[in-house]
Amino acid sequence: MGEHTRDSLPAADRDDTWQRLQAYAYLSAPERLEYVAVMRVFCGTLLTDLSVPDVRAKLAEADGPAGAPSADTLTARLEQLVDWGALLRSSRSVNAASITEYQRSRSRYQLSKLGERVQRDADEVLAGADAAREVSSELLALVERGLGELNDLLQKPEEAGPQDTLERVSTLFVQFTEFADSVRDFYAYLGQVLARYDLDGAEYQGFKELLLDYVEAIREDVAFRAPRIASVLDLLWPHLPGLLDRLDAHARGLSGVAGAAGGRSEVRVQRSRGREMADWEGLRGWFTDVDGQGSQVDQLRDATMRALQSLLTNAKRMLRSASGEMSRRKDLLRLARWFDEADPEDAHDMAVAAFGLYGARHLGVPPASDDAVPAYTSWWNGPVVEVPVALRERGSRAQRGRASSMENHAPQKRHLQEAARARAEARRAAADELRSAAGRFAEVRLTAAALGLLLELLATALGNAQLRRTHADMPGTAGEFSLESAQSEDAELGIRLTVRRSSGVRSVLHSADGVVELDDLELEIGRAADSAGHGAEVSAS
Repeated sequence: MGEHTRDSLPAADRDDTWQRLQAYAYLSAPERLEYVAVMRVFCGTLLTDLSVPDVRAKLAEADGPAGAPSADTLTARLEQLVDWGALLRSSRSVNAASITEYQRSRSRYQLSKLGERVQRDADEVLAGADAAREVSSELLALVERGLGELNDLLQKPEEAGPQDTLERVSTLFVQFTEFADSVRDFYAYLGQVLARYDLDGAEYQGFKELLLDYVEAIREDVAFRAPRIASVLDLLWPHLPGLLDRLDAHARGLSGVAGAAGGRSEVRVQRSRGREMADWEGLRGWFTDVDGQGSQVDQLRDATMRALQSLLTNAKRMLRSASGEMSRRKDLLRLARWFDEADPEDAHDMAVAAFGLYGARHLGVPPASDDAVPAYTSWWNGPVVEVPVALRERGSRAQRGRASSMENHAPQKRHLQEAARARAEARRAAADELRSAAGRFAEVRLTAAALGLLLELLATALGNAQLRRTHADMPGTAGEFSLESAQSEDAELGIRLTVRRSSGVRSVLHSADGVVELDDLELEIGRAADSAGHGAEVSAS
């Protein structure tokens, strides 16, 4: 299909790319601050291997966010950095007087080339990511002057010494690289500012001065010098192959080492700027449209025009702000900060005041009677209410389609009646069992239903009782409490329970569910006064 994908790369290139990207892993790890502190320790040295105690001492001196971790923790961090390719294990031999000293000193680490580059870039981002970088426009004049002097030297080969030419080429590309980097950084910051639509009056004034003065000055300077630099490059272009050959013959640098190595041990060399034809092509493409897609100077002019259009858009917005059409971004950010700092109760109040959002309510779909939810239950933890499809999708409560036939609930009614009848029979049987066991609870074993009914009557009786403190028999001693009117009855079951307080009496109830012991209480069970005209009571103690 002609599409270049990751899978189309050779396996060796994919592995190499993956290994290089792994060096960035420590910047996104949960312990990223500790890893960055460790990498800064290694970046502060040149070709130095450090052991775990050395790194701990330097971290303690720095007093950074990582602090001074334990030796085991620091060892784990260093080993992980080795796995990611940011550090290397040192191959230096260790002279130790004991096994303990050897074990402490054998694990030494040093910085890898890839790890040093990643950490250096990370520190640059952390130091000035949000700052507006000034454009080094004065360097553009130096680039123009350097190209002119280099062209004059090439016109007189007998006066052009190789070392002098090499210094001029290196200086020229250092100046151009610094200028191009400053332009990219500044316009990246400018794009960040252009994305804002909530500028107030003071910010708009500063933004306007920035565009109308600083940006326009940069564009005019570049537009003035770009044609002159392009014309000098056109004069230099035929002489560049011979110039590069003479410079390589004079000083090959590390490229000689790479060529001498050969085979699998060939060293990859990143040459100095200006030593290869691709560097000069990039320099020429910055000022001249060589591929029909526009030069960097053209892109600079277009970016400036877009910035001016954005300035005009913000001016129109500020004119419309009097009619209430202005952005509320600042207000929303302030409200979000209030929510973040508020307590839960205050946050609920602010939500009601700001948005009119009260607590969630289910309207029009009442829950089933047997699934009633208490009022204090949160909607988050409460059961889900089934909403009809018509209400959920169309917001309509009207019934659609043919009306269904009325359902016959006779079987359900009979089932409920039989269940209620069975519960009533069980309670009557329990009441009969209690009356028959009265007076000899310690000798019989009650069923679970009988014990449940007895405890129900006991709780009601104690709730109806009136406590009265008796007078002490002897001066200086406390009296006792006595129960009065401690009775409960169930007219439907025809059973009544009377509870009296008797010191030293223990009532024991045996049942299938266990044993219940009542201290200082005496139970009397009999029939209710209005049941069958019987008023006899039987004491159970």
